[in-house]
Amino acid sequence: MGVRGLQGFVRSSCPHICMVVNFKELAEHHRSRHPGGTPTIVVDAMCCLRYWYTPDSWICGGQWREYFSSLREFVKTFTAVGIKLVFFFDGMVEQSKRDEWVKRRLKNNREIAKIFHYIKSHREQPGRNMFFIPSGLAIFTQFALKALGQETLCSLQEADYEVASYGLQNNCLGILGEDTDYLIYDTCPYFSISELSLDSLDTIMLCREKLCQSLGLSLSDLPLLACLLGNDIIPEGMFESFRYKCLSSYTSVKENFDKKGNIILAVADHISKVLRLHQGEKKLEEMLPLGPNKALFYKGVASYLLPGQKSPWFFQKPKGVVTLDKQVLSLSSDPKSKQEVPVCTDPESKQEVLLYTHPESKQEVPVYTDPDSKQEVPMCTDPESKQEVPMYTDPEPKQEFPLCTHPESRQEVLLCTHPESKWKLPVGMDPEFNLEAPRCTNPEIKQEDLVNMGPEVKQQITMVSDPEILKVARAHHVQAESYLVYNVMSSGEVECSNSLEDAMDQALPSQAFVYRPVRQRVYSLLLGDSEGGTPSLKLLWLSQEAGLQAQRLDTLLACFDLSSSREELQVVESPFQALCCLLIYLFVQVDTLCLEDLHAFIAQALCLEGKTTMELADLQLDHVDPRAVQLGTLLVRGLTTLVLVNSACGFPWKTLDFMPWNLFDGKLFHQKYLQSEKGYTAEALVEQHRSWLTRFHALKSVVCKACMKENRPIVSRRHWRSHHSGRRGRQGSSDHRMSSGYSRSGQGQHWRDQGPGSRQYDPDQWRRY
Repeated sequence: MGVRGLQGFVRSSCPHICMVVNFKELAEHHRSRHPGGTPTIVVDAMCCLRYWYTPDSWICGGQWREYFSSLREFVKTFTAVGIKLVFFFDGMVEQSKRDEWVKRRLKNNREIAKIFHYIKSHREQPGRNMFFIPSGLAIFTQFALKALGQETLCSLQEADYEVASYGLQNNCLGILGEDTDYLIYDTCPYFSISELSLDSLDTIMLCREKLCQSLGLSLSDLPLLACLLGNDIIPEGMFESFRYKCLSSYTSVKENFDKKGNIILAVADHISKVLRLHQGEKKLEEMLPLGPNKALFYKGVASYLLPGQKSPWFFQKPKGVVTLDKQVLSLSSDPKSKQEVPVCTDPESKQEVLLYTHPESKQEVPVYTDPDSKQEVPMCTDPESKQEVPMYTDPEPKQEFPLCTHPESRQEVLLCTHPESKWKLPVGMDPEFNLEAPRCTNPEIKQEDLVNMGPEVKQQITMVSDPEILKVARAHHVQAESYLVYNVMSSGEVECSNSLEDAMDQALPSQAFVYRPVRQRVYSLLLGDSEGGTPSLKLLWLSQEAGLQAQRLDTLLACFDLSSSREELQVVESPFQALCCLLIYLFVQVDTLCLEDLHAFIAQALCLEGKTTMELADLQLDHVDPRAVQLGTLLVRGLTTLVLVNSACGFPWKTLDFMPWNLFDGKLFHQKYLQSEKGYTAEALVEQHRSWLTRFHALKSVVCKACMKENRPIVSRRHWRSHHSGRRGRQGSSDHRMSSGYSRSGQGQHWRDQGPGSRQYDPDQWRRY
């Protein structure tokens, strides 16, 4: 994250940049300078997840009760000294950072493989040096903070920009995070979460002014330095030869600095002594070896400019504009020139964002128009703007809203509609590349003119045409009240990130594929425009009519293809309705789950009610089982899927009812799993608690009856080990392992052939409902 090499340089080579500060003292000083004002810290929550997750156990699916307690203590500490916290979460992955996102996911895959290798070798959790955050930590942290009464926001682009903007515009005390990009932004002070002592409220402030003094630069030079060093937009290797050239001509090499430190000093020296001589006289491409990467480089530099800020490194005034207002584009020409240059007009602020056009290239970079000086300089994306995402076309779609899933990064891109659906996407077909490109609504503009524009400045043509529905989805997204709904409706992208699953274990299908049928039905609901029998979103989301809550629940069950289980689920109290819903779905989908697994899931949920946070923390396991690790994560991932479905259906269930701290504890589940595998009775599993035993049998009966309706008997592992030898492979694998043989799709059929899980997606399920 952030600028390559800058974190190590600051810590090792320029320690004077790091200043010890105390938040209580800073807050008192802020109040003395701003009477009546509340000292506010804006928190980059994604940077803080590792700091907040203090439980010792992380391998079993998450210690959610302990984690919630940790968050409560964090909030309480700052509230006690009168500091307000505002939390920001990443809501979108920008296309300019998608390659970096994929690299991180692939790196995570390698780390996960090492974790499972360690578990199999040592039968215990690895050390903290191999720590991997539990699945769903970010989304559940959002709801935990909201439950604690905190202002929690979800970004419309990468969160660091919105965090920096919020801090600057609201005169915040500072930014709390762990990202060197905050040293580059010209915003409020930046504090380190990793150095925070919650007991004393001491931490480290990284001073960008002192960084500039050490490098001989001004604040406005830092974005240029960041891009020459490499960041999430500019690949590190793009200017590697340039950096070594700077190093070779650098005459003040410091022997006590490492090579990376001297490279940073050399590049900064080149900026201050060479490039600055021609600032305002030459364009950057005349001073730097940008080559074909001019537009990307300008975008990278401009991405650090907050609203109202300028860069002295951009000076050339564009000759014309293209007005971009909602979904209509028009061209504007300078009377002294026939050159036409795109401009984006923000419909709310009515500011114009021009595109900087280089004379030797037809690539464009956004340019900011200052309302006072009327000067125009390239800038980053407005926080309100969104991104256009190309949609791949399936030549023979067999399902509504099929997906393109990257085999390793697990990113899903929504494809074309079901051939029988009348709903059409506002797209035009590019016959050469078989890609769907945005349709230009102005006949004077050629199709390729719009396609060539950068994704941050193209007007987004969303997947949903109803502005009222899109506005509601956007509001829920920004207020962190929903999950993925707005991403689907606005850009057609869903990220399925890494989780703890063993790629070598062919007996369990990939977790992303297990829940894919549910996501596909949600796509039909959100994008179907009431076609194909899908319920109306206006009814589900906006109507206050009596009986609508029952329809919302019916829609939720239809998304899980559990409409036939409504009668069984009606008799289950909260929060166990949600648990039973997931268990029925999982046991029907995954035929390698057995009766012992069901016992463990139900017993841990019941016993969790009677456990204190301290008792859960003190719980010790005999050993760690790799299959139990995967099952714990599989259930937690199901809870995140339930958040998506509940949001899409208009919230038929209270979100807090199926938060993991009310339903699941990783170590407790692991304990019950090991006990169940040893043949413990139901009485022993629920710790001889009579009322829990009664509920245990009731919940077990609900799940088993619902599964029998789907021709899926749940039997003991010992039973099918002795009677069945059916073998089935994991999704995406040619290897095969043992299965129970009770798959609805037929014994011996591959996961790949079956589709996700063991049940096919039914495109007519909405009509049946």
